Amino acid sequence: MSNNSAARARLADIIFARSFGRGEITLASGRKSDFYFNLKPTMLDPEGAALLAELTFEALKDDRLDYVGGLEMGAVPLAGAIAQLSWLRQAPIAAFFVRKKPKEHGARLAVEGLAKGESLRGKRVVIVEDVTTTGGSAIKAAEAVRDAGAEIALVFTMVDRGEGAAETFANVGLAFRSLFKASEFLNR
Repeated sequence: MSNNSAARARLADIIFARSFGRGEITLASGRKSDFYFNLKPTMLDPEGAALLAELTFEALKDDRLDYVGGLEMGAVPLAGAIAQLSWLRQAPIAAFFVRKKPKEHGARLAVEGLAKGESLRGKRVVIVEDVTTTGGSAIKAAEAVRDAGAEIALVFTMVDRGEGAAETFANVGLAFRSLFKASEFLNR
């Protein structure tokens, strides 16, 4: 789809059907909620993956990015799809991911996906996330990436639950944008 608003509307339908639910749940932040997003069924659906990559690539194409990535597990399918699309669009953005805890064997890396001799040092990076509540997961990824010497251009999430993430990121000097707000799905 070349029309962004049509692509966005279609993606919202897919997210609503595959990834949005009602019911008591405890979020990663520890907060309780009566609705949830599990974006994995959308991220791993062929059309959902393509639309997420397309709309995210379009949203980020002017940010002069070298790398896209974030905390496992949510960022992994997103980063891979965006990297692939960026190659097809002849504007390559490489992907990586941050482990929740470094492997206890092998190279013991926190940041994965870089070849021997590659580094994030001095590179412009976007931290991507599937769903953001308070921002804690993205902050963990941002810290690992900063420790690796990268410049974080922004944090970009597919769905912002609107529960404090913008303030969290503002407090640590990180720009923050989202593809969707949770409120767009609450009254459908």
